[in-house]
Amino acid sequence: MKNRGTVNPTWFIAVFLAVLLWNPMIVFSSEKRIVGLIENVIIHPANLAFTAKMDTGARHSSLDVSHIVEFERGGVPWVRFEVVNNKGQKRTIEAEISRNALIKRHKRNSIRRYVIKLGICLGNVYREVEVNLTDRTGFNYRMLIGRSFMQDAFIVDPSLRFTTQPDCKKARKD
Repeated sequence: MKNRGTVNPTWFIAVFLAVLLWNPMIVFSSEKRIVGLIENVIIHPANLAFTAKMDTGARHSSLDVSHIVEFERGGVPWVRFEVVNNKGQKRTIEAEISRNALIKRHKRNSIRRYVIKLGICLGNVYREVEVNLTDRTGFNYRMLIGRSFMQDAFIVDPSLRFTTQPDCKKARKD
């Protein structure tokens, strides 16, 4: 007669492996950091802090800018623009244009935006990603962080806010 109080180790291992195959995030989620819907970030080369909204619906990040001027440097198209963070700190940034994006808008005309590479620091993760430049007047957050930055590093919990502070040791020197 079998003792009902013991667990057959073979059965336990089989169930454990089945659960892992069914939901691999159990193993890999520890590699990703959980962040809230709203987080503090620093952008480079301006070394300017922003309160940003994590936007899993956006492929790329967006930054509120003004006074955009396109010019050429060495035959390559660049832009100069001003950014102001939520504390009123202002910087002028110059960057090479990566491309122009056509943004489709629901029930409105599509618009073109400049896209540049910008360094972003969230927690201890620093990445240079494509950021589109736009006028976000009237929105609560001057910066949106898109999937291209968050990919493979973050999981967003919309019930949380300010789970981390920017601390990027590898950030590009200004």
